[in-house]
Amino acid sequence: MSIFKLIEILEKQKVVGELVNNQKMIRHEAVQALLNKQHNAEIANFIHSNDSDKLASMLNQLSKENAQQLWHQIPSERKNEILWELSDDLRLQLAQGKEPDFTSGKVNLFITVDNRLQRIDISGRHDLKEIHPVWVDLVNTTHHERAFLSAHFSVELPDPIEETELEVSSRFFIDENQSIHLHSNFLIESNHVSQRVPVAFILHQGILFSIRNQELPVFQLEKRRALTQPHYVNDCVDVLLNLYGADVECSADSLEKIYDTLGKIGRLVLNETVTDEQAAMTLANIAEEEDENGRIRGNILDTQRALNFLIRSKRLKSDQTEDVKQILHNIDSLNHHTSFLFDKINFLMDAIIGFININQNKKVNQLTVFSVVCMPINILAGIGGMSEYSMMTQGISWPIAYIVFLLISITVGLLTYRSVKFIDKRKLSKRQKKMLL
Repeated sequence: MSIFKLIEILEKQKVVGELVNNQKMIRHEAVQALLNKQHNAEIANFIHSNDSDKLASMLNQLSKENAQQLWHQIPSERKNEILWELSDDLRLQLAQGKEPDFTSGKVNLFITVDNRLQRIDISGRHDLKEIHPVWVDLVNTTHHERAFLSAHFSVELPDPIEETELEVSSRFFIDENQSIHLHSNFLIESNHVSQRVPVAFILHQGILFSIRNQELPVFQLEKRRALTQPHYVNDCVDVLLNLYGADVECSADSLEKIYDTLGKIGRLVLNETVTDEQAAMTLANIAEEEDENGRIRGNILDTQRALNFLIRSKRLKSDQTEDVKQILHNIDSLNHHTSFLFDKINFLMDAIIGFININQNKKVNQLTVFSVVCMPINILAGIGGMSEYSMMTQGISWPIAYIVFLLISITVGLLTYRSVKFIDKRKLSKRQKKMLL
């Protein structure tokens, strides 16, 4: 809805309200209460159908009286978002000059004190005055909060999800203000399944901005180290490199878990007896580990690409360049581990598929033996059911004749079974001799 529609609603409500107030009627208060309820519902529907940006723009254009009327109808949980977009004069008029508040825990500022990082607690815009942080960490911030911080620090703070959906070649660049932009994915494990969380980094005028929509263990680990260890961080670049280094460490930990899981699977697969149910479950576990290994490999390759871009940017000090080379060396070693894990996963999959084939062959072999054993018995049974058999057994009582026939059939079946087993043993012994030779 447009502002003209809002003005029309407010003016109509004003005229109707004055008309009701000027008339004397029975149950005047009840009618007036019902009218106010109807007007409030109409304004509430209008507020619900418009986002905070549009409502703030309308408040800036309305008259003082209409702005006050609309402001009182806005829910309290939405007022803080709208305050970010209002002018100082209008905030003073509508909210008695109340400053918009940052959501608790979503905007974290860090400065260096005595060669250590120190966190600065901020609740509103006034807390940012005369502060030059080294690191500004944003977690699931709103568009309005990012817009204000962008204006305050003269840098464009993007939505990390939108930025990491770009092509890989567009994720790392230097803008016209000579700020470095890096957009990477970090791994987080949730319910024993890892997922990628996009993170946008910006190096601007000695400040590292990190924007993400989810808390990450890597960032928590980096904060603990930087807050407790002296000389761990000297500038914003050190913070960035330490975050990438910690991410590589977490990837290494995840690879160790895959090693442990594949070790358990290997002991099961190399067992002589593997049922079809165990084989199916093992194949599912191997597929999960293969997918996990692929995500880890993609994550460390993304980190490797970002670090190579930092080296090419020629913004690093000599000691920072050495740190980057050490991280790249660790990434190379992890790449070898992921390649080895892919080979081990393929081996285990081939082995478990081989066991499945062996189990199927055993079943087919049992059916084959059964068919061979029953073949002569079927022939005898066919003969026994012919009329000629009755002629051949004339003079012999039928119970004796059929008992003898049954014994002959059993004997033929046993002899056939022993013959088949004897042939299988000879074939097996010949194979073993060939293997020994």
